[in-house]
Amino acid sequence: MKKPSVIFLFGKLPPPYMGPAIATETLLRSGLKDRFDLVHIDTKINEDLKDMGSFSLKKIIRNLSIYKNILKKNLGRKPDLVLIPISQSTIGFLKDSLYILLSRIFCRNILLHLRGSEFREWMDHSGAINRMYVRFIFGMCSGVIVLGENLKYLFKGYFPDERIFVAANGGDYTIPPRNRIDTNPVSILYLGNLQASKGIEDLVEAIHLLPAETRAEIEVTVIGGWRKESTRTKCLDLTEKHHLPIRFLGPEVSTQKLQYMSNADIFVFPPRAPEGHPWVLVEAMAAGLPIISTDRGAIVESVKDGENGFIVPLEKPEAIAQRLEELISNQEKRQRMGLDSRKKYEAGFTEAHMVKNLEIIFNRVITA
Repeated sequence: MKKPSVIFLFGKLPPPYMGPAIATETLLRSGLKDRFDLVHIDTKINEDLKDMGSFSLKKIIRNLSIYKNILKKNLGRKPDLVLIPISQSTIGFLKDSLYILLSRIFCRNILLHLRGSEFREWMDHSGAINRMYVRFIFGMCSGVIVLGENLKYLFKGYFPDERIFVAANGGDYTIPPRNRIDTNPVSILYLGNLQASKGIEDLVEAIHLLPAETRAEIEVTVIGGWRKESTRTKCLDLTEKHHLPIRFLGPEVSTQKLQYMSNADIFVFPPRAPEGHPWVLVEAMAAGLPIISTDRGAIVESVKDGENGFIVPLEKPEAIAQRLEELISNQEKRQRMGLDSRKKYEAGFTEAHMVKNLEIIFNRVITA
């Protein structure tokens, strides 16, 4: 049977492992491919996190190649809908707007996908010409998808309410069996890019603030790659100076992240900067972990304060330390919150939930 519609799905693929790249990879592997004829257009220009934000001739050539590929794919197949993730910076949006302009020649149904939450902040600091250009480009689009109800406000005044769609991240994860027998020491896990905006400095400082007798009861595993040398130096110096029970494993072990989650007792990810809905939180919920995080983007739609974890104030290591002490000293609470995380994951953040939401949105736009 012929699949109902052809979807051109723009997006970069990992590496580097970042939210937008993980999202593209997840969508392409998901059940969406059984419901639609997905055609991927790879928009990756950076092979490494260190390349982000830099300018090079190689990137210009890569972008030209992407534009050529867009024209080639459109000439070869007529899409019923085009899904384009949008950047939240002037240079990034300018690049994305060319994707939109080229696609508009061949398809009237262009759906935007915001995988973060910085759009309004960017607009508030943009000049009049930039804002006019954004509105002009949005006028060619059928709507926008955000990752949570809390993020719909970002596009108020840019799209009608009925054209601001919500589809949370979701995935299916096979969590391996726990291969730790003892519950001591209590295992705390952080997984993400190691940059101040993701809260790694706040976590290290929080461990430093814990009483010595509490630190003796824990082990902290940090998985991820450093973005800035200043952050790396600050975290490692504090760890070494105070003999903190933290081990930094680097990004290489990220392929084994689900095993580390299975062995963990507490997951901590306290970003300072705006977020969409971090994939690591979906994974931590699937692993049945209590979570300590911050109120960024749509995080509070999956981490409910006092239920499956705690929401702490931004840049407050003392608040993280307080909640850690509460969980470290109370195994029953850790287990209860962990079970609640798993229930919330099964109720709204599996691949099936994500695919169902996107299928409804895609069909609604195509048939409008």
